[in-house]
Amino acid sequence: MPKLRGEAFWRETLRSAHYVVAPMVDQSELAWRLLSRRHGAQLCYTPMLHAQVFLRDANYRRENLYGEACPEDRPLIVQFCANDPEVFVQAALLAQDYCDAIDLNLGCPQMIAKRGHYGAFLQEEWDLLQRMILLANEKLSVPITCKIRVFPDIDKTVKYAQMLEKAGCQLLTVHGRTKEQKGPLAGVASWEHIQAVRKAVNIPVFANGNIQCLSDVEECIRKTGVHGVMSAEGNLHNPALFEGRNPLVWEMAEEYLEIVRKYPCPLSYVRAHLFKLWHHTLQVHQQLREELAKVKTLEGIVDVNRELKLRCQEEIANQKEGEKPKEGLPFFHWICQPYIRPGPKERCRENGDSGTEKGVRGKRALEEEEDGNSELLSKNKQKKKLRNPNKSFDPSLKPKYAKCDQCGNPKGNKCVFNMCRGCCKKRAFKETADCPGHGLLFKTKYEKSLSWQHSQRGIQTPEISQRGGAEVGKTAVLKEAGDS
Repeated sequence: MPKLRGEAFWRETLRSAHYVVAPMVDQSELAWRLLSRRHGAQLCYTPMLHAQVFLRDANYRRENLYGEACPEDRPLIVQFCANDPEVFVQAALLAQDYCDAIDLNLGCPQMIAKRGHYGAFLQEEWDLLQRMILLANEKLSVPITCKIRVFPDIDKTVKYAQMLEKAGCQLLTVHGRTKEQKGPLAGVASWEHIQAVRKAVNIPVFANGNIQCLSDVEECIRKTGVHGVMSAEGNLHNPALFEGRNPLVWEMAEEYLEIVRKYPCPLSYVRAHLFKLWHHTLQVHQQLREELAKVKTLEGIVDVNRELKLRCQEEIANQKEGEKPKEGLPFFHWICQPYIRPGPKERCRENGDSGTEKGVRGKRALEEEEDGNSELLSKNKQKKKLRNPNKSFDPSLKPKYAKCDQCGNPKGNKCVFNMCRGCCKKRAFKETADCPGHGLLFKTKYEKSLSWQHSQRGIQTPEISQRGGAEVGKTAVLKEAGDS
């Protein structure tokens, strides 16, 4: 059966999905996807998976996809980050039987994506992206999709989207922010960019950004004309967003914890979800916030959730008639509702800082430090400085290591072949040679073996260059030499 493309893929395979849960690292795991599907989500993405790790690590495949097969969890799109066409396609081939499409992440703006050279930091490399999508479109039995961020210029964003469509992308998700818009500087997503892309391409388009409630979803579809709307933070704070409901937080938390019992996931994921669900309540009950951060078992998390529920029920029982929510919230803190991320000035006030720049520490300041644009040190580096006052974090002062002639890893300082240990071992074995620098004695031990055979059999020891019958047992001897 030929694979479906474009509109047909969206209508038949994705069942005309309008309500979509975004790929979220460590947050859109199976248990959360099932909870979201129960409350209106029509399509889910896996968390972003690293293609290279997925390709080489069987445990990573099992933990993130193979061990999570569930008939209820469809339609499902698996998202990868990658920067190599072959690696991306080989990883996708291992995943395609477990999903309905493969998505290429071109939207991650975080520092880890910059270091790894993937996500939004590939958006200027159009030749590379064309090769990746063309190859995936040719080799995979499922469609290839992309999730992107926009350029400041609408025309460039449109050309970018058209290039991806031409290369073989069958569905495009457009996050209406640039890669610089993140954290406290996220700002409002541009639906104008999304609308321009929707009009310029002939494949389905999903919108991402500014989605806090169901009315936002409806307004976004009306203004941009997109096929569907994707939610990330809005979904994390209210998994019933697509139902248009604002349920009691403990109802969602208890239901999620029950699903986790059936489909376990790392405790860090569970804790992170409860921090999001109980966000507003934990501003009131700070002690329970600390307990949730320290708890080390699922049962412990269940206990904290139960205590939060009891305290909220007590507040409800003591509530005065006509009392309104505090802190400017639309609902009382025990009701699922949006969290509006504070901008730089608000974040400064929250932290008690008067200056804008110093108030916005967090990830952005650390990223500036990585780029060498700030003299501020992270807490971790401050601790290292206390232990060693002479320690410098200047990248230009880091020692430069000589590279292995074979693979580019640091070579051994005393290696006779100018290689790292792994490459040296292969060469020394092949050539029956010694490398004292790496402690590899293939030649020496082979000679000792021949000498021992001579003493046992009374046969004249042959030269090393004369292999003949002396090859018998050589492999075992050399293996022993390499393992020593």
